[in-house]
Amino acid sequence: MKGVVIEVDLYYRIRTLYNEGESIRSIAKRLGISRQTAKKYCEGNTHPDVRKTYTREADVITDEVRDFIKACLEEDKLMQLPKQKHTAKRIYDRLVNEKHFTGGESTIRNAVKALRIEVSVPPQADMPLEYEPGDAAQIDWGEATVYIDGKKCKVQFFCGRLCYSCDIFVQAFYSQNLESFWEGQQLMFDFFRGIPKRLIFDNAKVAVKEGFGLHAKATDGYKSFAAHYAFKTDFCNIASGNEKGLVENLVGYARRNFMVPVPRVASLEELNKKLMQDCLNYRNNHKVESHSLSVKEAYDEEWYSLSQIPAYRFDTSRTATPSVGDYSTVRFDKNNYSVPVRYLRKTIIAKGYANKVCFFYDNEIIATYDRIYGSGKTEYRLEHYLDLLERKPRSVFQAKPVKSNVTKELLDWGRLLPGQNAEMVKLLRLCVDYGEERILSIKQQLPQNLVPTVDMIRSQLHETPESNVLYLKNEITVTSTDLRKYDEKCGVAAR
Repeated sequence: MKGVVIEVDLYYRIRTLYNEGESIRSIAKRLGISRQTAKKYCEGNTHPDVRKTYTREADVITDEVRDFIKACLEEDKLMQLPKQKHTAKRIYDRLVNEKHFTGGESTIRNAVKALRIEVSVPPQADMPLEYEPGDAAQIDWGEATVYIDGKKCKVQFFCGRLCYSCDIFVQAFYSQNLESFWEGQQLMFDFFRGIPKRLIFDNAKVAVKEGFGLHAKATDGYKSFAAHYAFKTDFCNIASGNEKGLVENLVGYARRNFMVPVPRVASLEELNKKLMQDCLNYRNNHKVESHSLSVKEAYDEEWYSLSQIPAYRFDTSRTATPSVGDYSTVRFDKNNYSVPVRYLRKTIIAKGYANKVCFFYDNEIIATYDRIYGSGKTEYRLEHYLDLLERKPRSVFQAKPVKSNVTKELLDWGRLLPGQNAEMVKLLRLCVDYGEERILSIKQQLPQNLVPTVDMIRSQLHETPESNVLYLKNEITVTSTDLRKYDEKCGVAAR
């Protein structure tokens, strides 16, 4: 319906009702929207571009007031200073000054008294829980040490676990930022081949803008993500690991089993392929001691209860529109990346995913990098500067893109070339086209006292074409035939 703006809450209801099997006609009637609007959003093939902030008239004791009182009481508990704790009067005064509260002091006194009783309840013993298929999954983060390309580093691994079947999902990231948090869940849905009704996890800052536990309020971005995939969020209380014990156990299990011995891989992609295989092995071969079914049997049963993944893939990147600087580099998240020099001073689109950064111009990708974390770092690609080096060959031996991408052996060899700077630029182009290892292998084959030219090196790169000549055997077997019958038929006398 033209002019109708679908809010995130309404979008969530449309998606949820449709996943529960309700017809489009019934959804439209129930929610008071047109069938065309219900049909547009029910299957998740698109996503609302415009979201309105959900507002409602507040009570005297609103959720914000309750959260403020609880925060004061929690602060007292953490500080453990009985003589310097909040009184009801002090909380009331702070509400008036900081939150512009207009209610009466007695109202706050009653609320503080009730909440003190609530928060002073001693912790109870763990309650054994039983989940229905497709009801929930628990997610959490862990940390481990690995060697990537020979370098020791810390990685953050995202863990997800279905509560009914106990099937697991583990993938590694460089950071626990928003992009990694969204991408981890998206990849988890892909691995489970469906979406549970609820996700249970801590009060992560990337997902919660205020409050905690039952009173936590999700950020607008995470509400949009959850609405598209039509799941409900259950935030745990502070310091309540028992509320997500399944995934807490998974974090320790993955670290002890998947990260021992310490992985030594060439890239993060290689590590994640290994972790994916570890998860598949767990699914196919593991059985939880307290369960009657194996993980594989329980997962096969649970899969039918998971919601279908929508066709539109939610964009999990952080997007920016930087300009290309005079050194043909783009700044993204405190670090610099080179792009081809022809985009100098143009405004491009940068999309930062969990482990990758992609740069676009006119909807075409112009460069992709492994994402750099930290600050003040720059990564150059040699191929981005070759055209500029051909115009300014005198800078070739001092150029940062050259020194950071080729070995000292190749640079020393390039200084011996008859054409010096210009010849070195041509040699670099051959390195980009054929790889530095192949160029250096030709160097090893040449006589040591010979000073080669680039043309001589280029001639060594030509491949010998395969011959199209068919070679037959020297001896061909011929079957002899008696021709006398043909002679008799034709009246030819035998000699």
